[in-house]
Amino acid sequence: MREDFLHYLWKFKKFDFLHASTTDGESLLLVETGLHNQHEAGPDFFNAKLRIGDQLWAGNVEIHLKSGDWYLHNHHLDPLYDNVILHVVWEHDMEVFRKDNSKIPCLILKGLVYKDALANYQKLLQHKKHYWINCEPDFSSFPQFMVANWLDRLYVERLEEKSEMIRALLEVTTNDWEAVLFLLLSKNFGLNVNGEAFLSMVRSFPFSVVRKLNTPFQLEALFYGQFGMLEDNLEEPYHKELKQEYDFLVHKFRLNREAVLPVNFFRLRPNNFPTIRLSQLANLYGLRKDLFMLLVEQNDLQKIYEIFRVETSEFWRTHYSFEKRSANRMKRITKEFVDLILINTVVPLKFSYFTQRGDSKLDDLFQLMHQLPKENNGIIQKFNKLRPGSAENALHSQALLHLKRNYCDKNKCLQCQLGVYLLNKQPTNNA
Repeated sequence: MREDFLHYLWKFKKFDFLHASTTDGESLLLVETGLHNQHEAGPDFFNAKLRIGDQLWAGNVEIHLKSGDWYLHNHHLDPLYDNVILHVVWEHDMEVFRKDNSKIPCLILKGLVYKDALANYQKLLQHKKHYWINCEPDFSSFPQFMVANWLDRLYVERLEEKSEMIRALLEVTTNDWEAVLFLLLSKNFGLNVNGEAFLSMVRSFPFSVVRKLNTPFQLEALFYGQFGMLEDNLEEPYHKELKQEYDFLVHKFRLNREAVLPVNFFRLRPNNFPTIRLSQLANLYGLRKDLFMLLVEQNDLQKIYEIFRVETSEFWRTHYSFEKRSANRMKRITKEFVDLILINTVVPLKFSYFTQRGDSKLDDLFQLMHQLPKENNGIIQKFNKLRPGSAENALHSQALLHLKRNYCDKNKCLQCQLGVYLLNKQPTNNA
């Protein structure tokens, strides 16, 4: 038995509440279950209304597997729990008292639960032993409107989750949105393999340094130098020029790179080599001033692609590393790479920016995400196999990734709209 199932039983009245009574034998009439508190500190349900005996009560409800959990969780020391009017438990193993030594009325749910609710719950959770997700046998049969609505809500949750990191970066940068964009973009340019290394590199100097450098060449010198790529004495003229420029920047801005993580070339496609991505990033910021406001004001996908239409410096057309020459190839930021940037950085940042100003502009962001192709990883492929068409665009794939990580993997079926649908599928009035 899990505590979140008891929350479900109380919230949806899946027990014989018409014959409920307290452990003291007083009748209990449930008027309002209260507002479910899923995230904030304090009791599980706020502002419930109950009639216990002849007295009408208004206050909070706390739910536990056992009565003794009240003291185990130190609720007797927390003033947030002073206004609890009912303690709902699965098993009653001890009396619970308020600070003034008055006893808190207790309701035992065990024995009152509707049989079908308990059977559906046990059936749903036992699937985890045999299936990828608990609701796998039923995933293809959920009503489409309900799935679409839930995916929209999940995507907003994902945006809110990403906003937490953005808020933290805003504190560090003194609310400099342009600087936050630079940090997040840099991490994206490093991809999964070098993302943390890229982030460590750009955090090794203030963004004011980037603002003062006007050319891609200067930015390349800064980036490569901070990664230690200019230490070798190579005969390549471009390497020497970059090294000379970097030495000047070190002196001018008092740069150090003690906290910079090393980059990795292993198992990367040449176009994703850090040398190439750093040059593209340098050219983006060398050619596009006020990039944040450009992106905030733009909702046309094709025009956003145009903003990111930059390539490496000329040297990198014939190189993937400083030491070895390669065939002449233009190395432009691809549409597919821009899609990843939009999904992981631009849209979450715009959401945070507009939300802070009291208007999330969800319709514009949703429209943009619906235009972007879905991600094609193992999780999305599995969802599409279970239910063809589950992910048709980037909004769907992002929502499904959030669903898998935050709900399915944690067995939070009772907080999932799909799980609740299955539990409510065959209601009954029999206890």
